[in-house]
Amino acid sequence: MVLVAGAYRRQGLARRLMACCIADLTAAGVVPVLDATPAGRTVYLALGFEDAWGYHRLTGSGTDRTTTLPPPPPGIDIQPIDDATFGELCRYDAAIFGADRSDVLGRLRGRVPGADLVAVRQGRVCGLMLGRDGRTSKQLGPLVAEDAPIALALLARGLAAIEGPVYVDLADTKTSVRAWLTERGFAAQRPLTRMLLRRATSFEDAARTFAVAGPELG
Repeated sequence: MVLVAGAYRRQGLARRLMACCIADLTAAGVVPVLDATPAGRTVYLALGFEDAWGYHRLTGSGTDRTTTLPPPPPGIDIQPIDDATFGELCRYDAAIFGADRSDVLGRLRGRVPGADLVAVRQGRVCGLMLGRDGRTSKQLGPLVAEDAPIALALLARGLAAIEGPVYVDLADTKTSVRAWLTERGFAAQRPLTRMLLRRATSFEDAARTFAVAGPELG
């Protein structure tokens, strides 16, 4: 996140801060990645960043507990995350995210207990979701799964466990999931674009990435 106080804007401070970050990361041999707002995207394009994929923050509310939930696909069991599944869950996530973020997942675990869910097929993880609580709302994500029906089953059960406002940072390509959320009153709050320095291909498995944990977490 790059923030500049109002009195100091238009002086190139944001660009200089970004240049320092880019230099540190490239010196360490890693590719800088960020999630850009529409206003920030113009600045980042000029610095050599390229668009990889987009997502929208959708806002809505938890599901009425009397609502009938969509059933999981045949052979899929939706379970609470426990110690027995957490290790495999982290390995599954790493293969999709492109890096091990088990520490991040561990810190998310338990913040919205009803949203800590894993999808299992024949004893193997095939999807997962976690959430986090905030000052005014809760957020669901990351949400990764083998396909949209599994992702939707996880998401529906997470929403059924939540009261009040909810954010979901949903990938733009997941149109069937977005349509389901729209039918339930969710609306787009803002778009964001994942960008990489001099690279247009992201490290994530885009087919299995449905919702991110937030622009500050990936």
